[in-house]
Amino acid sequence: MEASGGVVTPGTDVRQQEKEREEARAAEGRGPRRNWVRPVLMWLAVIAIIIFCLFPFYWLVNVSLKTGSDLSQSDLVPPSPTLDNYTSVFENGDFTSALRNSVIVTSVTTILALIVGSFAAYALARLRFPNKFLLLAVILSISTFPPIAIAAPIFKLWTEFGLYDTYVGLILPYLTFALPLAIYILTSFFKEIPKELEEAALVDGATYFQAFRKVVLPLAAPGLVTAGLLTAFFVWNEFLLAQTLTSSPKAFTVPVSVANFTGSQKFEIPLGTISAASVVITIPLVLAVIVFQKRIVAGLTAGAVKG
Repeated sequence: MEASGGVVTPGTDVRQQEKEREEARAAEGRGPRRNWVRPVLMWLAVIAIIIFCLFPFYWLVNVSLKTGSDLSQSDLVPPSPTLDNYTSVFENGDFTSALRNSVIVTSVTTILALIVGSFAAYALARLRFPNKFLLLAVILSISTFPPIAIAAPIFKLWTEFGLYDTYVGLILPYLTFALPLAIYILTSFFKEIPKELEEAALVDGATYFQAFRKVVLPLAAPGLVTAGLLTAFFVWNEFLLAQTLTSSPKAFTVPVSVANFTGSQKFEIPLGTISAASVVITIPLVLAVIVFQKRIVAGLTAGAVKG
């Protein structure tokens, strides 16, 4: 029954309740499907991204295990896998010398960048002076400067000062480009450390340097690891300046040494040995990222969230 004047009768309530129950049953029928489809699509997207990122490295390993006529084939799995290319690489004295050079240059540059960068970043984080943000912006802008623009002037300068084809001649320009990013990362981290911790150490009798070394630096370990790894990755992979500022195997770094690989015949490209050498120099970087991935994320996201 229905009543006039806009009054809802009991029959109308019953039909409304039945409609709501039907909609609820329809929603329940769609629920399990939605709960099943969304995770599947997400995992398919994750798998696709992983394959997209890892396939180039897999192909590099694939080529490094091939020799002879197998190099001209595009098999996903090497027909006759062999380690001859790796043996040839490590029997090459120039490549082992380049590995040593890269380790020395990378280690010295990273250590200097962390030492100088930590002091500079601590000053920017704690001291109060005008235009501090502008100074940090100028420091960071140095890292965006194209190395190709200064390669020729540095070559001329280093030749006159006797720094051409030396470790120092590589470390100085690398340090120039690595320091700004290290300072920026460490400044963000030092700002997150409560100043009261240093003041408590000073009250207990510590000097300013002891408070910095024993209180601030341990708490900033993720930032130090992040800055150190990014500096090491940059120096380890850098090619342009290393090619410009060196001319002999005594100072060649790994990228330059790999670029100078020659085939057994004229105009032959040694794909197998180049791929094997590339795998060798990539493995340390991959292992470093796997071991320190949590600290890298913590360092890169420092200061990103407030409150």
